[in-house]
Amino acid sequence: QLDPVESGGGVVQAGGSLRLSCAASGETFYSYALAWFRRAPGQEREFVATISHDGASTIYADSVKDRFTISRDNDKKTTYLQMNSLKPEDTAVYYCASAWDRTYYSGGTFYGPYDEYDYWGQGTQVTVSS
Repeated sequence: QLDPVESGGGVVQAGGSLRLSCAASGETFYSYALAWFRRAPGQEREFVATISHDGASTIYADSVKDRFTISRDNDKKTTYLQMNSLKPEDTAVYYCASAWDRTYYSGGTFYGPYDEYDYWGQGTQVTVSS
């Protein structure tokens, strides 16, 4: 029901920047944690970043830490992935996913990424040239 749709992918030179967006529907968008994953050609899916339901907590893969920033706008029901200092190794199809965030009710520490995600987008291609 969240119907996530990614956009913002494209071709960029190494060192450049892109901003990905993932728009979703649903009355309970505010209760879901959001995440970005990527799959490079010939590789398995890889976790990139996640954000808690209220945007208070974020977690990043070591490979993108200090270069990528995940954020969300619950009014627009959209999550963003700002990617700076892009490297050729970042070339992949990027997917957004959502999972109900247990900290919405319980509070406490956000331990994302979750093992299972309820909704997945179709992906957007990011190509970084050297």
